[in-house]
Amino acid sequence: MSDKTEKKGFFQKFLDVIERVGNKLPDPFALFIGLAFLIIIISWIFSLFDASVIHPGNGEELPINSLLSGAGLQFILTSMLDNFTGFAPLGLVLSMMLGIGLAEKIGLLDYAIRKTILKSPPFLVTYTVVFVGIMGNLASDAAAVIIPPLGALVFYKLGRHPLAGLAAGFAGAGAGFTANLFIAGTDVLLSGISTEAARLIDDTIVITPVDNWYFNIISVFMLTIIGGLLTSRFVEPRLGKYKGDGLEDENEEELPNAKKGLIAAVITGLVYWGIIVVVIFLPNSPLTNEEGGIIPSPFIDGIVPIILIFFILIGLAFGITTGKIKSTKDATYYMTESIKDMAGYIVLVFAIAQFIAYFNWSNLGTWLAVNGAEFLESVEFTGLGLIIGYVIFTALLNFLITSGSAKWAIEAPIFVPMFMQLGYDPAFTQAAYRIADSSINIVTPLFPYMVIILAFMKRYDKNASIGTYMSLMLPYSIVFLIAWIILLGVFYFTGLPLGPGVYTFLEDRVQ
Repeated sequence: MSDKTEKKGFFQKFLDVIERVGNKLPDPFALFIGLAFLIIIISWIFSLFDASVIHPGNGEELPINSLLSGAGLQFILTSMLDNFTGFAPLGLVLSMMLGIGLAEKIGLLDYAIRKTILKSPPFLVTYTVVFVGIMGNLASDAAAVIIPPLGALVFYKLGRHPLAGLAAGFAGAGAGFTANLFIAGTDVLLSGISTEAARLIDDTIVITPVDNWYFNIISVFMLTIIGGLLTSRFVEPRLGKYKGDGLEDENEEELPNAKKGLIAAVITGLVYWGIIVVVIFLPNSPLTNEEGGIIPSPFIDGIVPIILIFFILIGLAFGITTGKIKSTKDATYYMTESIKDMAGYIVLVFAIAQFIAYFNWSNLGTWLAVNGAEFLESVEFTGLGLIIGYVIFTALLNFLITSGSAKWAIEAPIFVPMFMQLGYDPAFTQAAYRIADSSINIVTPLFPYMVIILAFMKRYDKNASIGTYMSLMLPYSIVFLIAWIILLGVFYFTGLPLGPGVYTFLEDRVQ
């Protein structure tokens, strides 16, 4: 062990320091309660100076609201329960765990993994977990809930460190918002905001959902390779051999009729998705939009319930065939057990929901974003240096505002017109924004899915805390960001199209 310690490089030692310092911080629940109180004090100080900011999107003047004022105290008291129950990831996580938990508790996931993925070459498993995490963006935020625990379970069954699998899956899921082989809901959302911002300069221009498509496709393969290498060559060796007890494994002995159960689950899943596809292609389908497309559409909006029903159905098919489920009481029992595992997450959500709500209500995030953008503009960088400066600025802003659409709604009216005046295509500015947003989200405490990963981590390591989390995810965040900046530079200097008919410079756009 001592030899290993002596051979540690600077970055390894740096991560060790982060882990030690981070794990000495208060329990995450207490930490976020403390941060909420800090926001209360800061908002009061700002309000003493009558600080305000003009929202670049709608021109509205937003004062810094003091949480120590009468209105602030009213907000704290009257919004507390709504902040908790209205915390968007809470319903998503608990709903998905009903389905995934059922499939896990009855032994379906365990058996499927042992009979399929575990027989694959170990190096291929690592890249597969990252790739699936990236592609999971098609299921929107559900990817951050589904992929990481499955990655951990796969690694655990292979005798590898489950936290490495968890980290690989979450890194892929976080990066997936700017990397996909298909057009996803994020492309539609951001391009709409970009179009509105670009029309401040050119009222005829339209930024379409495919304007970053080629860039996104290349990003998928680049990040899959980098993420796989980081996991197997750096993250996993640093974690060492897994010595924990992991999950209670009730399924080491193969269940009777397990093979038949898996076949039943596969058939059920295929029939289910077959029905979904048929409904999508029906004339005037209730799952498509008015033009008959699926982006955006009720299908995309309802993807989480659709996936939830899928897991419940295949879980029931497997459980009934193997005899694990003999009545509705059995199904309810297994789903209840899966929710019990999320108790720590539910408690933590209460604290982080208050912190985020206070930050948003005070308008501190908008004030910092707009003033930071004005400072960057005043620096007067030119060429690629300006773009890199903007990427770094957005990356740092992620520690204050994690919602990709909200942040872009603030930034786009400032930076899209500014960069258009310098000759850059709005799609290029949008790509620069997306790489900063996607790479840094996974290491900011404000990212709501961080608490989910912390909860999953504790299933394998009861001592894991924020320091462990940061030391796991920081290498992915830093390397992904550097690689993406280099890729953006390649598009900048070579003139490669970012999407169909769209290039770095506005003058090259094919109308």
